[in-house]
Amino acid sequence: MDSPLRLGMLTPSSNTVLEPLTAAMLADRPGATAHFARFRVVAIDMGAGSRAQFDLAPVLAAAGLLADAKVQAICWNGTSGAWLGLEQDRALCAAIIAETGIPATTATLALMRAFAALGARRIGLVTPYLGEVQRAIAARWAEAGLTCVAERHLEDPGNFSFADHAEPVIERLVREVAAAGPEAIAIHCTNFRGARLAPRLEAELGIPVLDSVAVSLWGAFGVAGADPAPLARHGRVFTLPW
Repeated sequence: MDSPLRLGMLTPSSNTVLEPLTAAMLADRPGATAHFARFRVVAIDMGAGSRAQFDLAPVLAAAGLLADAKVQAICWNGTSGAWLGLEQDRALCAAIIAETGIPATTATLALMRAFAALGARRIGLVTPYLGEVQRAIAARWAEAGLTCVAERHLEDPGNFSFADHAEPVIERLVREVAAAGPEAIAIHCTNFRGARLAPRLEAELGIPVLDSVAVSLWGAFGVAGADPAPLARHGRVFTLPW
């Protein structure tokens, strides 16, 4: 068995997708386990109530509980930084490191790192989110020098309901976005069932398809200093250097 690798995941309370998908991918790396701590996230929009869900205090409290399990990395396995701003995710990671001494990343920061590793700047975006959230993501990407060349979303206020969208729906959205010829496609929601689709669609379309559950796991491996290559069959992201 490979050496033990314990990865801590900060998880939206209403998320039912990322835990089983993460466990399934980690089956390819003996000795690696994911450990989850939740804080309350029940709706995604641009209002003050939704934004308040991501205040620092409850997230840090959950990170402290993960530290008790002596995890080697902590990942905020949620995508709020995509619309609230990369600076919020960077501040969160800095606070987690200061509080626990454990290296940290987020789904969105890992996605930005994957785009950079691929040299991709023309991006397709697939989410279940509201249009206002989708527009905010595109604007944040533009600030980071990325162009959203095509997008599809489902106008769902979520968060629990994001898991109700079946894989064929997500596949259709990815195919529609791929028609615009992006350099990479992001399926950016960790309660969305894109992870099992991504490897097959990458092979068929010839475009990297970066599902946020897979990207978050890749990011956790990266900050832990661990090799994600055993998970390569789950998507091109696991072959990228950190």
